[in-house]
This record gives sequence, C-alpha cells and structure tokens, in this order.
Amino acid sequence: VQLVESGGGLVQAGGSVSLSCVFSGSDFSRYNMAWFRQAPGKERAFVAVALMGLSTLYANSVKGRFTISRDNTKDTVHLQMNSLRPEDTALYYCAAHLPGSGSIYNHASYASWGQGTQVTVSS
Repeated sequence: VQLVESGGGLVQAGGSVSLSCVFSGSDFSRYNMAWFRQAPGKERAFVAVALMGLSTLYANSVKGRFTISRDNTKDTVHLQMNSLRPEDTALYYCAAHLPGSGSIYNHASYASWGQGTQVTVSS
C-alpha cells in the first residue's frame, strides 16, 4: 500500500485547510482510512477515521470543525479542517487500517502511512 498526501500549509487561526490522500497498491474499499497528527515533542495522535462502511469517527478536539470523507471511486480520503486553531499545528499523516488489526484509535494498529504534510496555524 502506498499513500500520498497533499494539501496543508500555513493558515491563520480561524481559517480552513483541506488535505487529500491518494491510496494505491491494494483494494481501497477493504481499509479503514484515518488521519493522525504529530506536533513537535508529542506522540502521534488520532484525528479522524472514515470506516469501510462509510461511518466516521473523530477525536473530541476536532469534532464539529473537521470533516473526513472518502471516495471509493477515486481511492482517496480527504480531511476538511475549518475553524483552525494554533494547537492544530502539526504534521498530518494519512494511514490505512485493515479491520482486525487492532484499535482504530491507536497509531500502532496502522501498517501503512503517508509521508506527512505540515499544517501550521498562526495566531
């Protein structure tokens, strides 16, 4: 599995950014697709997941501000981030999870990762 992220950049607090991740190398529809983020000096943290059955789950810190979506016709997952805050500043990673591989909230359960894309929110 290969994952390639795009999007990100520098944005002012209150602004919006959209991230995309293109999946290749396997059957996209069999994977749960998630976004994680890692700020300097912190552990990689769960942000959101779009499950195979199209349900979505979010970290409490982003609920109501971020929206994850997947397009099974284009093997792509998106993360729309609105009302951004300085504490959202991090390296954002796309990840693929096979059901049965462990908790979807735990980064250790994900075998495939993108290279990461930086999001910086200025105050």
